[in-house]
Amino acid sequence: MLKKQLGLLSVFSIAAGAMISSGLFILPGLAYAKAGPSVVISYLLAGLLMIPSMLSKVELATAMPKAGGSYFFVERSLGPLMGTFAGLANWLAIALNATFAMIGIGALATILFPQSDQMTIKMVSAAACLFFLVINLVSVKGTGGLQTGLVVGLIAILVVFVVKAVPFVESHKFSPFLPFGTKNMFAVAGMVFVSFGGLTKVIDVSEEIHNSSRNIPLGMFLAFFVVNVLYVLVVFAIVGVLQPEVLSGSLTPIEFAAKAVAGTAGEILIGIGAFLAFATTANAGLLSASRTPMAMSRDGLVPQFLSQTGKKFHTPHWSLLLTAGFMLFVIFTLSIENLVKTASTIMIVMFILMNASVIIMRYSGIQAYRPTFKAPFTPWMEIVIIIVYLFLIFEMGYVPLVMTGVFAVIAMVWYLFYVQKRIDRQSAIVYLVKTIVSRHIERTGLEEELKQLALQRDQIIMDRFDELIENCIILDINEKICATDLFHKVSQVLSKKLNVDANKLYELFIQREKESATIIKPGLAIPHVVVEGQKVFEILLVRCRKGVIFSELQEPVKTVFVLIGSSDERNYHLRALMSIAHIVSEPGFEKRWFAAKNVEQLRDIVHLSGRKRD
Repeated sequence: MLKKQLGLLSVFSIAAGAMISSGLFILPGLAYAKAGPSVVISYLLAGLLMIPSMLSKVELATAMPKAGGSYFFVERSLGPLMGTFAGLANWLAIALNATFAMIGIGALATILFPQSDQMTIKMVSAAACLFFLVINLVSVKGTGGLQTGLVVGLIAILVVFVVKAVPFVESHKFSPFLPFGTKNMFAVAGMVFVSFGGLTKVIDVSEEIHNSSRNIPLGMFLAFFVVNVLYVLVVFAIVGVLQPEVLSGSLTPIEFAAKAVAGTAGEILIGIGAFLAFATTANAGLLSASRTPMAMSRDGLVPQFLSQTGKKFHTPHWSLLLTAGFMLFVIFTLSIENLVKTASTIMIVMFILMNASVIIMRYSGIQAYRPTFKAPFTPWMEIVIIIVYLFLIFEMGYVPLVMTGVFAVIAMVWYLFYVQKRIDRQSAIVYLVKTIVSRHIERTGLEEELKQLALQRDQIIMDRFDELIENCIILDINEKICATDLFHKVSQVLSKKLNVDANKLYELFIQREKESATIIKPGLAIPHVVVEGQKVFEILLVRCRKGVIFSELQEPVKTVFVLIGSSDERNYHLRALMSIAHIVSEPGFEKRWFAAKNVEQLRDIVHLSGRKRD
């Protein structure tokens, strides 16, 4: 397991830094050529299109904080075939985006050295790649610290630019606001949508985030708000400052605007900002992309050595070296224009899979799926945004569609010849189908894995009560019965475990019920008896769907916690009662209790409660 070395500021910096790159320093001029002044609204709409995927990914990440989260979520929800495609696709898309940022760093060399040729740009790009590789190999904490410093500097520069530029904004430059019509405004929103894709890169390092239940959602929401506001304000300032003929189609619009309002000093400041932007994207991209091969290797989808971490620095060195090697290959050999579109198309496909994963996990009936944040309006929000994303994909053009299709075929071939023979793991979608066919579902490895992830996430250390629940007998009764029949059943099963006569146990339960009713509240009873011996304490759980009749004057009891202990365990008896009180009073307890498909899911509900441990 990777060390948890990233805090809230690191989460914010990784998410924010991955967004502020070419989408702000290159795209505004190209987008303006297609939408005119309404490009400001296009950026705002693009940000809004990211919200559903952000909410979906936050839910999945708080339930399953694992390295290579984007791959892991799809594999566990949709199965190893889709997981293979998602893993390879996620790695490719993030690695390419990070590579483009490194090429951007190389391109900045032309400002300092106007005589630079293409090889100089490539060499500078490669040097940047190797620099970030070393940082990532040595320390995740150091990577997070570097990212924080870069992002803080970048945001400060952009804020200074906005403050300086807004007074120079001329309102007449926004008229006509829709020179190419509303359709183009929405089309450009799809074009710049990819600028916000970096927001969700942070979930690929979620295993390394401290207090992930809090820091993942808070860090991502803060990053989204800050960057979205900056995007809109910066683009507004650029449109309001530059002449249309200068802005339209420009590849350096923000530099022109900075020079217009602050002269050479402004141009230099924005040049530094551009470097920081490309550096943050490259650093965050290498960090998050390398976690996908690592996660896939853990699951057997790619060779095992890729999951190894160094003994000294605890970083996935082989996965980092593979990712950096691929980036260097792209830098020196490949044309990037169609690859950019292909990476964008693959990223949108990943968003579709993420939203589908939330629907499957939420409605699978797996009780161990316990996100600390839940996306609202599920499944309708996810269904609508999937349709929107499909529309965007077909707007990307013929070439990226074909390249994405080819990539999907390659992933399928890899699955058939390498993965299929090695993997026999049940996914949530298979579990969902089984629940539709049958009410009684056996325990799966996925349930146990999700349970352990939730326990690790919440840093729960099993106490004596948990150990008792782990080994206790659970009765799941479907028919309506009376209390005496229940006590007969309980006495029979406990007599073997406690080596106590069943009839004697039965008499103890009947006598205890005569002395005082053990119904604690409507629907819940806690029968408890004292037996001979020392250090004896056992718990038995009962779920009776149609209810146990304790009295004609009270409603049937459907949940029963049976406690049996020796007299020297009276103090622990009280502590056990307190634990039960916390468990049954949790919001949603009854809904989860009666939705459980088997006795092990009932056990999980108790284990995963938020009660205080000793």
